[in-house]
Amino acid sequence: MNPLAFQFTVILRLGVKSLMLHKLRSALTMLGIIFGVCSVISMLAIGEGASYEAQEAIKKLGSANIILRSVKPPDDVRQAGMGRGSALDYGLTYLDGARIQTTIPGVSRVLPVRIIRENVRFGKNSFPCQVLGTLPFYTEIVGLELARGRFLGETDERKSENVCVLTVGLAQRLFPYQDPLEQSVKIDAFYYRVVGLVRERSLPEQRTQAGKMEGEPLDNNVYMPISTSRARFGEVIIRRSAGSMEIEKVELHQITVQMQDTLAVETADPQIKALLGRFHSKADYETIVPLQLLRQAEQTKRIFNIVLGSIAAISLLVGGIGIMNIMLATVTERTREIGVRRALGATRNDITMQFLVETVVLSIGGGLVGVVVPLMVSQLTTMRTIVTVWSVLLAFFISGAVGIVFGLYPAKAAARLDPIDALRHE
Repeated sequence: MNPLAFQFTVILRLGVKSLMLHKLRSALTMLGIIFGVCSVISMLAIGEGASYEAQEAIKKLGSANIILRSVKPPDDVRQAGMGRGSALDYGLTYLDGARIQTTIPGVSRVLPVRIIRENVRFGKNSFPCQVLGTLPFYTEIVGLELARGRFLGETDERKSENVCVLTVGLAQRLFPYQDPLEQSVKIDAFYYRVVGLVRERSLPEQRTQAGKMEGEPLDNNVYMPISTSRARFGEVIIRRSAGSMEIEKVELHQITVQMQDTLAVETADPQIKALLGRFHSKADYETIVPLQLLRQAEQTKRIFNIVLGSIAAISLLVGGIGIMNIMLATVTERTREIGVRRALGATRNDITMQFLVETVVLSIGGGLVGVVVPLMVSQLTTMRTIVTVWSVLLAFFISGAVGIVFGLYPAKAAARLDPIDALRHE
């Protein structure tokens, strides 16, 4: 065996043996490192999980999409522009979609959406829902998953057929004991044949500004051809509540502009805003760019990780101070042993290595336990956590570094002891 390797093996054996002589003290000393490593990995895992869910939600909106939504003007603008009994006319129009399609370079497709809040009925079952009038390629742009049946077709749109597609959750509530396909549901005064079921993303972003649905399930959408929606519901929406009546005229509640690639999104966003600004004198629409939201989420994730990592590092610092404190007490306790070893020919480097090995064994042992605990917690809890390899390696590396940094001073203090004074120590 290599002499250096043999010497290190002997020192390592001595260090472990010294620690095993005081098992409880060694275990308590390791607790600081265990909690520190657990904190680092757990906080990074929670941060990664939360960031992942936020980024996935944004990605589902489409990184190559620009989303335009109709927004009610402020109260003062509404009162100034409305006469008594007149309808509030605001929001996006079909003409806006046509202008964007023909004017803005790089546009692939423009998807109009009308959203009406109604009750959907089957037999005695009745539930509030959002009726989305849209085009057949809605699933391609938004990314809905077809569960059964089919989605809307070109023929449905052209002939304004009374057909609809339900989300799986809504279908389960409406048809608890029956197959919903080819059944007819009633919305307002008309019946619509169910031709398909889709799995909804259930994103909070799908709440409409007009007709909020707090406290109701998000998986409650009904999809029908936009031509059918326009013919059956019209463009004037009347809402009655507490003896008052509100009349609104909205052509489109949302327009999703799909660009050819993500590079075109950056240039198209200001162009679309400038185009709509020429034809909308009031603030009756908003623009959402998922690509920008995604970049902001990634930046937030980096800041979040730095903050959480800094907080967790305090736990490691406390653990390191605990190791230093115990090792300084150990040096005092083992002064006579140090004198004997020096008298038998051990060098200062040998003494330094012996105590340094003990601190590193303590910290790395605590690091190993600290790595295992968060992995178990992430499997047992319902919270989304992502334990990455780099976070485990980082925490393990830091625990070893803590052992070296905080163990170096006690080791040097032990090596500097005078052998004669050490032998006289009682």
